[in-house]
Amino acid sequence: MSLRKNIFLWTPSKIFCERPFMTTALRIREVRVRFAPSPTGHLHLGGLRTAFYNYLFAKSHGGKFILRIEDTDQSRIVPDAVDKFENDLEWVGIVPDESPSVGGPYGPYKQSERLSLYRNQVKSILEKGEGYYCFCTDRRLDLLRREALRARQVPRYDNRCRHLSEEEVKERLDRGDNYCIRFKLMSDEEAFEDLVYGRISYNVALNEGDPVIIKSDGYPTYHFANVVDDHFMKISHVLRGVEWQISTSKHILLYRAFGWKPPVYAHLPLILNADGSKLSKRQGDIKVENYRKEGIFPQALLNFVVDAGGGFTKDMGRTKSRIYTMQELIQQFDISHVKPSSCRLTPQRLPDFNSLELRQKLADKKELALLVQEVKQLVSRTYKDRLENHNLLLQDDHIMSVLRWSQDRITKLTDLVNSNLAFLWVTPSVHTLEDITSHSSNLGVLEDIRLCLSKLLEAEFRREHLKTLLNAFSTEKQLPFSKLMKLLRSAISGLKEGPGVAEMMEILGQTGTLARLDHAVTVMKTFQTNK
Repeated sequence: MSLRKNIFLWTPSKIFCERPFMTTALRIREVRVRFAPSPTGHLHLGGLRTAFYNYLFAKSHGGKFILRIEDTDQSRIVPDAVDKFENDLEWVGIVPDESPSVGGPYGPYKQSERLSLYRNQVKSILEKGEGYYCFCTDRRLDLLRREALRARQVPRYDNRCRHLSEEEVKERLDRGDNYCIRFKLMSDEEAFEDLVYGRISYNVALNEGDPVIIKSDGYPTYHFANVVDDHFMKISHVLRGVEWQISTSKHILLYRAFGWKPPVYAHLPLILNADGSKLSKRQGDIKVENYRKEGIFPQALLNFVVDAGGGFTKDMGRTKSRIYTMQELIQQFDISHVKPSSCRLTPQRLPDFNSLELRQKLADKKELALLVQEVKQLVSRTYKDRLENHNLLLQDDHIMSVLRWSQDRITKLTDLVNSNLAFLWVTPSVHTLEDITSHSSNLGVLEDIRLCLSKLLEAEFRREHLKTLLNAFSTEKQLPFSKLMKLLRSAISGLKEGPGVAEMMEILGQTGTLARLDHAVTVMKTFQTNK
């Protein structure tokens, strides 16, 4: 096999990698992958990409996708994070085969509920002499860190407690001294094959001190728990962000200490903002929940992620004419096509994908029915005060008409409740009609145009025909066309801006238009009577 060599320097330590030019062979065994977020925040775009690629990999090989919650850092847990993770994944169509709520043969699926397993396994590490008790205080560790920084070195533990005698350890344990448990790093280099980056070689012992595997509170660290869990959950492949690549050699050393076979690793390149900066959990606008609230459809969001990341046998997502279904993405996914270079998001593509998914949904009867209910809820929330007065247009046929009219004009459903489209749902208030009630001649004009419109056939109530009729009406009444349009716009919508008058009439339909004119006439007559 010919090799294309790329040498990467990862500061502060060196990782040498050779990426095979041809597809790296996958190990032949049941494919089981996991997405293992920490419940310290909500699902964001980077996490979604990791979960999605794990899901695609599993389903393209007829395997299982597992959701595992790594909640060993109890101090940073967000109470509702686990439920939101599961809800967000379900919303985009990434449904776990095993998870905290679904269950499964290798549960429980929260690390905080697996503590007895970790305690048993760390005993094995201690008995084999691969780990040791560390009694160093936080103060000593802080001093080590400061001294290293002062000397312009990378902070690392000096492995002091590795050299304590059995008698010293027993004495301190009997005394009740606080301790953690560390793993002895071996100095020999442990290489592994990365399905994305090729062969990776990194001597972790030369660059790091012995890592903590059980903290002083009895909870395992990520490095220990994820190795134990991946083994007992029979995880075959680990797909995770490239930021974890530097830790993989450490994890493989743990596998070797246990005498276990490690999984196959694939590290996904960084996904960047459009300006080249790293995605951050602090960016509220990249939370999946935020996209959902803004009216982005799930398949559009997944295509947006795919558009940035690659990993497919065809250049998917690069056309503005279509959006790919989940099944199409599964069929085309190939881990060997993931490029090791960082990838950038293209925000301007997301509205295109959302528009494409909207058109797909409108063409499907079941999806259209769901859209109608979604719009009904959206309008009801937006105009809650009008809902109480029964002053909203929420009939199913009206909403369907609006959706068909708007599919080439909007990119998401929330656009339908923008202020310039309020006329679609709300009858103009008495206050917004005050301007036209001050001119008594307007009443006659509205009554005449209403009569004229009422004589049209349903098929004639179309934009082009209405434009011709309004022009003819303006000429016949010797009324400036601009003045007529301003009057009708106010009577029909109560707005000063928005779509053209004929277009508004078409979308409201003959019944809706005549109802708006009747309302305006009634308001004007009441005003004149009171005056």
